[in-house]
Amino acid sequence: MTEGIVHLDLQGPLATVTFDRPQERNAMTWAMYGQLGVFCDQLRQDASVRAVIFRGAGGKAFVAGTDIAQFADFDGEAGVAYEKRIDLCIGMLEALPMPTIALIEGWAVGGGLAIATACDFRLATPDAKLGVPIARTLGNCLSMANLARLTAAFGTQRLKRMLLLAEMLPADEALACGFLHGIAAAADLQGQGAALAQRLAALAPVTQGVAKEGLRRLELHHLPDGDDLIRRAYGSHDFREGVQAFAARRPPVWKGE
Repeated sequence: MTEGIVHLDLQGPLATVTFDRPQERNAMTWAMYGQLGVFCDQLRQDASVRAVIFRGAGGKAFVAGTDIAQFADFDGEAGVAYEKRIDLCIGMLEALPMPTIALIEGWAVGGGLAIATACDFRLATPDAKLGVPIARTLGNCLSMANLARLTAAFGTQRLKRMLLLAEMLPADEALACGFLHGIAAAADLQGQGAALAQRLAALAPVTQGVAKEGLRRLELHHLPDGDDLIRRAYGSHDFREGVQAFAARRPPVWKGE
């Protein structure tokens, strides 16, 4: 497994963060999550940066989740620790004081969808596919914080389709429900993202920062504890079966235990 890398490029008031592991559709490794956290901390302290673009390398995916090979030895407690670790990293992105934009080409799945949802605006190509198909693939679950973010972004019933039916949402439906700010051809996506970033960078940064923080606090206010649910999912036979089936490139056989 190649570790992959996350790049940070600073160009005046604009920054671009690129998830670079195209051979695996930019699936996130522990190292990549660590790099993302470092860059978010750096950006948080840099008042000269007025907008940040997040994108995936290779043109096939934004981020296709977390690399499943890393789950081979997981149990319930490891699942709780993992979800807390990912919540911390995504929370750092969401709490950035400047506006953020996700440019989605192709797949934004699982953890990748959570990263995109933590951004303030999202532009996507017409072929973008968005979802959390873990009921079909791994048999794990989401943290309470990510459930809150996705519910706010998509609505409860649409999120049930994504989680319980393992449906992938197409770009046009994501646009219609307000999740996407716009749809652009692949050749135009970077330009439209840069134009939106420039527009955001020209506005009052204090107002933007306090508005973002206020909305973040409302969204995540008084989240209930969900460690018991995470422990149940990651400690289940079905989760171990999902990981083994993925590695063996076969359909999982669910037992409900």
